Amino acid sequence: MENECSALEITATALPQAIGSKMREWRHDLHRHPELGFGETRTARMIAERLRAGGIEAHEGIGGTGVVGILSRGNGAGSIAIRAEMDALPISEHNEFAYRSTQVGRMHACGHDGHTSMLLGAALHLASHGRFEGTVVFIFQPDEENGRGARAMIEAGLFERFPADAVFALHNLPGLEAGHIAVRPGAVMACEDIFKIEITGSGTHAAMPHKGIDPIVAGAHIVSALQTIGARELDPLDHAVVSVTDFQTAGVRNVIPGSVTISGDARSFTQPASDAIDAAMRRIASGVAAAHGAKCEVDYNREFTPTINTAREAGIVAELGASLFGRDMVDANCPPLLASDDFGALLEQRPGAYFFLGNGTEGANGRALHNPGYDFNDCILDKGTEFWVRLVETQLPA
Repeated sequence: MENECSALEITATALPQAIGSKMREWRHDLHRHPELGFGETRTARMIAERLRAGGIEAHEGIGGTGVVGILSRGNGAGSIAIRAEMDALPISEHNEFAYRSTQVGRMHACGHDGHTSMLLGAALHLASHGRFEGTVVFIFQPDEENGRGARAMIEAGLFERFPADAVFALHNLPGLEAGHIAVRPGAVMACEDIFKIEITGSGTHAAMPHKGIDPIVAGAHIVSALQTIGARELDPLDHAVVSVTDFQTAGVRNVIPGSVTISGDARSFTQPASDAIDAAMRRIASGVAAAHGAKCEVDYNREFTPTINTAREAGIVAELGASLFGRDMVDANCPPLLASDDFGALLEQRPGAYFFLGNGTEGANGRALHNPGYDFNDCILDKGTEFWVRLVETQLPA
């Protein structure tokens, strides 16, 4: 870890050492005190206090627990927004380091403690040393994990109250070499649609199946039939996946139940693909259930919109990353991920880009997101902060 940090610091433009030390302190403090979506009261208070102490205008309670910082300089009319998430996950941490979570059943298993610390560090550095003209909007968002925080801030008038010409965000990525950047124009993260299918038959004794309508058999056929959606209902070039993750009955060993519930999620990269999955699922489930003499209801909800980068802003990220850290550290056309982030809702409002910052490949830094043994890599704090500072200074030149 020490060697990896040293290597990263050589390639990064130096930030004041005090900022780097503070970011580590903030990150470890946030990691000790994780808060779930829309419950980030301590986190939001800490952010607002530090913004104000640095001379940055801070607005609290935006979309629940959201915080927005505003920093203006000179007479420039341009504006840029940068988002970081604040929420943790309902996961019990397995790590044993000194700053492990103090809350049983909660941990920062997605690195939002690091994202928040980097953006806060960038804000304070820009307030004290930034060379730019215009306005920077620092968005500290609640409840990304449940896909509701971005919409809540939008509905609270985020961009009407705090206008921005473009919006940017990053996410750490375990498995990508520490400090490397990956971005792409177009769809970079998928939408997530969640579904529940309730199948109603007629319960009966297991010894007399002919006297009832077995919803388990109907449900099993529906599960199999849903797998044809990606293979036969969609264009093969449209990446999509439909996953059944739960199959529940109220039956006991010797009774065929009267109903079953099937649930899961579907992921794709475009709204037309999402619509096609929805329509196909309703048709298939209803048809298969009817063929077995059963009835069904399908509840299909769109939780996350796809995250679609605008080409210009994705190019800005790639070029800035290459100029700061070297072209060999940047993948400007990375594969999209079928994971989801509600930053897509912000990109429906403004042009912008979402990119990945490598978290490393070893130990806790290389473990998958949402893993109880994961940890954000402190060694990339300076990288992310440096990127945000230079993004502002290049897009809002003095």
